[in-house]
Amino acid sequence: MQRLSDGKLDQWKAEGFNPANCPVRQVLDHVSAKWPVLVLMELETGPRRFNELLRALPDISKRMLTQSLRDLERDGILRREVFDTKPPSVSYSLTELGEGFLPHLLALVDWAEGSMQNILTARKEFDLR
Repeated sequence: MQRLSDGKLDQWKAEGFNPANCPVRQVLDHVSAKWPVLVLMELETGPRRFNELLRALPDISKRMLTQSLRDLERDGILRREVFDTKPPSVSYSLTELGEGFLPHLLALVDWAEGSMQNILTARKEFDLR
């Protein structure tokens, strides 16, 4: 496995890396939090309406769901489609960019799930120090 210090970070520094403009930070700002990850996982199987997402994620507040959806839409990861019905209905789905991101996100989810026991053990050992 290639170490970060031997690769991409060195390349970025050679190109005049500015931490404020780091592409990783800019993307992770919106997709690494708990709720956006779960929203994207819900959208994996297809479009969902706001209330469907709210029911699927019972711990999330309306405000937090709204903010998560707006951030993901702003980044081009999901699309918001408004239907001309009475009352208007809104559907959220992954864009092509979101579809491309999803396998990487799910790989991280798989890693976290597979590593959870080791992480819990490490935390316990750390806390005993």
